[in-house]
Parts: sequence; C-alpha cells; structure tokens
Amino acid sequence: MGIFLPYFNLYCYHLGFSGFQIGALSAARTGVTVLFPLFWGILADRFHIRKPIYILCNFISTAIWALLIYTADFRLMLVITTCYAIFYAPIISFLEAFTIDILGHKKKSYGTLRAWGSIAFITVVIILGRIIDLFSIEIIIMLIFAGSLLQAFVSTKIPDTDNNREKRPFSPFANIFLNRRLIVFLFCAFLMLVSHGAYYAFFSIHLANLGYGNTFIGITWALASTAEIIVMIKSDRIFKRFSMENVLVFSFVVAALRWFILFSSTSTAIILLTQILHAITYGSFHIASILYIDSLTPIEAKTTGQAVNNAVTYGLGMTVGIFISGCLYEIMGSFVLFALSGFIALAGGAVFKLSQMMPEQLKKS
Repeated sequence: MGIFLPYFNLYCYHLGFSGFQIGALSAARTGVTVLFPLFWGILADRFHIRKPIYILCNFISTAIWALLIYTADFRLMLVITTCYAIFYAPIISFLEAFTIDILGHKKKSYGTLRAWGSIAFITVVIILGRIIDLFSIEIIIMLIFAGSLLQAFVSTKIPDTDNNREKRPFSPFANIFLNRRLIVFLFCAFLMLVSHGAYYAFFSIHLANLGYGNTFIGITWALASTAEIIVMIKSDRIFKRFSMENVLVFSFVVAALRWFILFSSTSTAIILLTQILHAITYGSFHIASILYIDSLTPIEAKTTGQAVNNAVTYGLGMTVGIFISGCLYEIMGSFVLFALSGFIALAGGAVFKLSQMMPEQLKKS
C-alpha cells in the first residue's frame, strides 16, 4: 500500500493515461470491493473458513498482479486490476476482524497494533520516493509484486481465531441491515470516503503539477502516516475520554477543513500541514469506524460486519469518489475537486450528528 497509494496513479499518468482513464482504473479496482468483501465475508462466517480464504486471496491476487509487469495497455490493465481486486477485496476487512478477535477485551487498544502498518507505510514512501527519482517510476510494479508475495507467505502464519469464536446460527444480514444506527453510519461513512476520492486519485498528480518532485511527494504521504500513528498509539486513551460518536463527528469536520485548505492554498508549509490532519481524517475515523461497527454487529457476523463496512466505504465510497474525480479532473482541475470534497465531508458529518441528536429530541418531546 505504501507503494500503490502514492505512486500507482502517478505511474499511469507517466504512461500517458488521461484523467478519465486513471479514474476508471482506480474506480474499477475499488468498485469490485463493493461486492466481493461481502461475498468472501459471508463465506468465511458461514463455513468458519476465514483463514483459508485469507491465505487463498493473498496468493491469487499476487499472481494476478504479476501480469501488470508485461503490459502498459489501458484495456489490459483495466481487466487485470479488476480481476486482482476480486481477490484483494477481503484482505483488509479480514485483517480487521482477525485483529479485533485477537485483542478480545482490549479492543480499544486496536490503534496501537494498527500503528505498525503506518510505520511500514512511512518507511516505504520515503525510501521509494528517492528510488524513483534515481531510477524510474516503472519500478513500482515489480516492487508491489515482491511486497505482495512476501505478504502472501506471512499470511499463512496468522492465528486462526475462527476456532475460538462461539458458533451461533448464521443470519448476518437480518442483524446488520435492520439496525438503523448502522445504516445511517454506513451512509455517512460512504460520504466520507467519497470525499477522499480526489485525494487518493489525484493528490500526487496535484503536487507534481505544482512542480514538486517524487521525493517531496513521498514525504507528504509519509508525514500523513506519521501523524496517524500518534492517534493510533493513543487510541486507548482517546476512546476512554471521548465517545466513538463524538470522534466520528470531529473527524468529518476536520476532513472538510482539510479539503478546503487544499482548494485554497499552494503553500508548501500549508500542504504539509494538511497532511498532519490525516491523523484525524483517516486515523481517528478509521479506528472509530472499526470499533463502532464491531459494537453494532453480533458475534456470529463479525467478519461480515467489517466486510460490509469495507464494501460501503473503501469499496463503493472510494469508487464513486475516484470515478467522479476522474470524470471532472480535466474539466475542473484538482483545486475544484478538493472544494467539492470538502462539502461532501461536511454533509456526511451533518447527517451523522443529526442522527445522534434525534433520539434525544424524541425523548424530550
């Protein structure tokens, strides 16, 4: 991820792909994660085979990614990335479910464990930015393949927590989609990830067009992950002091502020400052989301619950955000896209806050 997120779209830009083509590639990959995390999650919960599916998807997605080494054709890349996403889709949500199970009653310390992912991300983006400047951005395809292969072998060592979970009748959708609080949250989280579409698809390109080099681009992504580590390490204290709902609302507001700042400024110092806000817009929001979903889903549907969250947010939300950004990029440019992102994040926060206030108002009336 430390290679893919900052540099894959920049690689496509280097190949001469248009904004629409870059958006289409990104949307195809994320779009598949709308349905397939659900498919794999239900399969894992129904037959208690989370670990075998996790290992299988790691190895197959790695093999499919290797095909990108041999082509730079847009249509072939579109097919390959779509097939790749089918098997990559459940990896993140399965990892979340594994982690929550392993932590048990220490779930609120999730961020401390998750911080190691950010540390790896920082290390990679800083080193890779310099490597790309020295060699070529084309090297990222082979490096992602190598990293994926390593991850696939490591996946075989993850604890099989399915054996420790209580076996109950399987009815995840009845328990998940009839929960009003969960439905409202998923809608708002969808908007939050839509607002991130322009950032994930065009932030690196935005910086490149402003005249910044790959080393600086890597530093900005690394700074964002450094900031999120602080929040993750302190997550236990944060959630002891503040409710998950308040953390989520605050994250929406900060996200809107972040996108409005990127719309209005080209200052190096301010751009770096917005990356520090990633601690809130991703760090606190992500942790609060995982815990909130876990609190609203029954024990027999924990994998499906995280899969639904991943599908609606990083799947559907990111797909819509990236695709819209790709369609509008060449018409409006990246600055206007960030302004639109700000209003979308603000809307998500407003809806979520109102949903939290409604029960209190009904009691008073």
